[in-house]
Amino acid sequence: MRSEEELSMAMDAYADMVRRICFLHLKNRYDTEDVFQNVYLKYLLSDKSFASGEHEKAWFARVTINACTDHLRYASRRKWVPLDVIEEESGVVDETASEVLQAVLSLPEKYKNVIYLHYYEDYSAVEIARVLGKKENTVYSWLSRARELLKEKLGGEWA
Repeated sequence: MRSEEELSMAMDAYADMVRRICFLHLKNRYDTEDVFQNVYLKYLLSDKSFASGEHEKAWFARVTINACTDHLRYASRRKWVPLDVIEEESGVVDETASEVLQAVLSLPEKYKNVIYLHYYEDYSAVEIARVLGKKENTVYSWLSRARELLKEKLGGEWA
């Protein structure tokens, strides 16, 4: 079990990322907070040692994605949330950003994950492959396909 100080340092370093990943998948702040707490409880109870800060960050990203997936598996948790609620809760104000968010949220999960990790968390394809446990070329393919889907949805506005 980790100390309070270790938990505090991890929360300072990764809380925003964990919340964003949760919100991207769960689309509401209440489920986001539930999964957020579960991720940090798992960290607190874990005795895993990390080789570096990047290794720890990757662990948080992977555990958060898995926790969100587990959370969504329960039928009682499956619900639709209007996009305007997502925009309001995520603080999206800019119309273009809103349109991009809508397009990203509509992607299949595997594409949504790689787009998020690449563009929002600045992970390289190699790092994403390691985090997701996939081959590097698979990640490149998913990024390429996701970009094509976004281009179609946004009318060629996605770079």
